[in-house]
Amino acid sequence: MSWLREYVPVTVPTRELADRLVISSCEVDGIETRGVVDVDGNLALFRVGRVLEAEKHPNADRLQLCRVDVGEGDARQIVCGAWNFGAGATVGVALPGAVLPNGLQLEQRKVRGEVSDGMILAEDEVGLGTDHTGIMVLENGIEPGTPLADVLPLVDEVLVLETGHNRPDLLAVYGIAREVAVLYDLELAPPPGNDPARDGAERVDVQIKDFEGCPRYVGRLFRDAKIDESPLWLKARLLGAGMRPISNIVDVTNYVMLALGNPLHAFDFAKLAGGRIVVRRATKGETLRTLDGVVRELEPYDLMIADGERSVALAGVMGGEETEIGEATTDVLLEAANFEPYTIFRTSERLRLRTEGSNRWEKGVDPYLAEQAAKLATELIVQLTGAKWTGDADVHESLPERPVVRFRPQRTDAVVGIETPPDQQYELLRRLGFEVEGEAVTVPTWRARDVTREIDVVEEVVRFRLEDVPARLPLRQAMFGRLSKVQRIRRKIQDTLVGFGFSEAYTWSLLADDPDPDAVRLQEPLSSEQAVLRTSLLQGLIAAARRNVDVGNEGVALFELAHVYLPSGQDLPDERWHVGGIADGGFALAKGAVEGLYTALGFEASFEPASELPAGSRGARTPDGWVLALREPDLPGEWGAFELDVESLAARAPELVIYEDVITYPPVRQDLAFTVPEDVSAGDLVDAAKDAAGDELREMRAFDVYRGDQVGPGRKSIAFSVAFQSPERTLTDEDAAELRNRIVERLRDAFGAELRA
Repeated sequence: MSWLREYVPVTVPTRELADRLVISSCEVDGIETRGVVDVDGNLALFRVGRVLEAEKHPNADRLQLCRVDVGEGDARQIVCGAWNFGAGATVGVALPGAVLPNGLQLEQRKVRGEVSDGMILAEDEVGLGTDHTGIMVLENGIEPGTPLADVLPLVDEVLVLETGHNRPDLLAVYGIAREVAVLYDLELAPPPGNDPARDGAERVDVQIKDFEGCPRYVGRLFRDAKIDESPLWLKARLLGAGMRPISNIVDVTNYVMLALGNPLHAFDFAKLAGGRIVVRRATKGETLRTLDGVVRELEPYDLMIADGERSVALAGVMGGEETEIGEATTDVLLEAANFEPYTIFRTSERLRLRTEGSNRWEKGVDPYLAEQAAKLATELIVQLTGAKWTGDADVHESLPERPVVRFRPQRTDAVVGIETPPDQQYELLRRLGFEVEGEAVTVPTWRARDVTREIDVVEEVVRFRLEDVPARLPLRQAMFGRLSKVQRIRRKIQDTLVGFGFSEAYTWSLLADDPDPDAVRLQEPLSSEQAVLRTSLLQGLIAAARRNVDVGNEGVALFELAHVYLPSGQDLPDERWHVGGIADGGFALAKGAVEGLYTALGFEASFEPASELPAGSRGARTPDGWVLALREPDLPGEWGAFELDVESLAARAPELVIYEDVITYPPVRQDLAFTVPEDVSAGDLVDAAKDAAGDELREMRAFDVYRGDQVGPGRKSIAFSVAFQSPERTLTDEDAAELRNRIVERLRDAFGAELRA
């Protein structure tokens, strides 16, 4: 918040600001308080002190016994374990009763026999850094007793923000300040950073071989830099933003990135072969050891920063170890560039190397921002390292033009439902950086990627009026459209299976592997467990059933209605709707569910033996899929499963179901058993019998299959329950006998069937 207030003078409570940002700009995940707790006068117990005396503790070789003036007249005696200061130093002091950020409350106590009446502070003890090797030595001239909070940022609030993927401008404090200035009608400070005077006119050799990947490269050369720790204010801001301070040069690059949103990088200029920078794609077989010490194998699409001999950085992702800034560095080359988003995203994803820089580049950083970032970094490098700015290069082709979009204020009113005067709309847009001339709106460079249509401009106005929109649903005036046949079939399937006692499951579309060797594999999978697009629902349903069994559930019956992704031979797979089910109860239960589903959809099920089934199980196929007896070691008991193609079911389902009057005449029921060759299926016999007997054969259901000596080798006996019935009269025994004879004759001629009974 202290950083934000440098750019916009916002004074409202932080909670109120967070609530308004959530509505207008971005999500606020939380508000954190950093540093010393400012309650019950605690902050007043932290003061500036001047060390009057500093001598070795009489009873401890590693301790100093100090007398410190804290503005109270009498000096306080304090025991300190640091030796990086002496008499005359200006330091920070916490008095007895003070509560440190870690919750420790100080008290007067004896240390090795000597009274210690307070604490001389190190930076980590007040949340301003991570160093505990020495105490903080402040600038001389500060009056003893001055509140330490007037000198150092002891207390700060931090907004934890979650920005949208299409708003890289909000990944910067200045970008948030622009939003706040519009929210509260406040004056926005100019972008930070002004070029200091140049101390030379050295040539900086920068060559871009791929302007598509790198539209712009600003390089600046600094001589005689002194690498050291950053000042406390800079460390505190980096820590507040979740970054670790490293050294003044590196910290400046991170600070500028956080301030303006343009990532920077710094090279040890002496380690650049030929003193050159070349932006190019990687060569075949090239490798780079990055700053994390890992040797990276490069691909030809990786964008590289190279010198006269080899690559020295993965552009936009991470620098190379060989040109890293170190304690011995004196000459620094600063990179303030612009990189094409997809190139950086592709490299970062492949290498699993996510950095603060890559996160911004892949969202699309404003190419016009590089120059301002270079100015702020130059100002800070000269100020904090004592370096001389001696060289400059700004290499680019034509930068993208700002989009011009047609905009009508009345369109905003129609979308939001409340009126906003046109002048107020234009003023909001101007404060956001848009230029307005009549119906033409020129988009600022930092929004050029996501504001390209009139409705995008409308959104810019609307998001600052949302608090004024009444919370009510619009009145529906009319309703159009109807469900397609496939949609109706999908709903019918869901309702039917739920009625059968199945519960709907949702499983992963991505699997570790798939039985189909041609299944589509992702080029850049999120993990090895999510690398292949599923071609069947079975694996997911088995895993879901296993989890239910593991937690003790009984009578598990699950179904899923979802997409599978079948190989098509093209770039994209054939994406189809499937319905699959798994049930504790074996093949009969799964087959019964399929038969009932077919009946609900208005046509009969037919099955035929199948040898090639998922998981190597036994089962049958239908014209639309399969049903099987599942053999799964981790699922105890008998399990059945099925999977059907929904679009195939929809194609077979009748558009119109025709009512048939209920037959009131009684049926004649008989059992018929036929011996047939082994390869003849029961379904084939039923189809032939219906063709022979006509509509008066109302039912023919197989209920037993026998193989043995009585029927001979290569043959089997199938027993059927048969019902003859007429809608016009009661059938006699003679009528039933005639129908039976017609069936027997047809099956004998077609399949060599013999009637056993």
